[in-house]
Amino acid sequence: MKKFYASVLAISTMAVSAPALAQSADRAGDIQIKAFATAVLPDGAIDEVEFDDFGLPANSQSDANDNITPTLAIEYFVTNNISIETIAGVTQHDVDGVGGLAGLELVSDAQIIPATVTAKYHFDLAEGFTPYIGAGPSYFIIFNDDAGAGVTPLGITDVDLSNELGVALQAGAVFDIGDSGIGLSVDAKRYFIGTTATFSANGTDLFATDHDLDPWVISAGLSFRF
Repeated sequence: MKKFYASVLAISTMAVSAPALAQSADRAGDIQIKAFATAVLPDGAIDEVEFDDFGLPANSQSDANDNITPTLAIEYFVTNNISIETIAGVTQHDVDGVGGLAGLELVSDAQIIPATVTAKYHFDLAEGFTPYIGAGPSYFIIFNDDAGAGVTPLGITDVDLSNELGVALQAGAVFDIGDSGIGLSVDAKRYFIGTTATFSANGTDLFATDHDLDPWVISAGLSFRF
């Protein structure tokens, strides 16, 4: 988190201190589409045990695996420097036990739609180079969350991960390729969001744990502005 704020501060300082440069063509009213390869790097740690009728081992903890997935971003420029962006994509993750749960797969193949909208400010620092910062709400929709292979032999038949509302911070840049509207784009988001995992056996809830997801989402790809 400190590193993210440091990056935002550095970009803002550059924008304030940079000499006056020729502005790029007015982007107001433009639409920009970005096709990304995206690395999703979640935490997944247990923040709190809500209840435990199962008997979790001491020092029970968990960790979610990373994933690389294609994503699509669609952006509308309200003014030359201010835009609204949303993303489309699905990412899939397992949750494995560590500590007292080491070696157990807790959740298998959970799929997440990170429905996110950010407001962004773009800095015209140099011709063809446009960094930006942004922030906005995000709602994680989680589905196909199955009990992992490590807990089904223990009698657990189902797990449910709650959908949750959170916030995303964002920074990135677009490097124009000539005047065609095509560019190279890099983007980094840090989400602040969690979920509650409820484990059950044939309809009876056995234990529930709150998890910090808080993923870093790092993307790179091509942008098309028209």
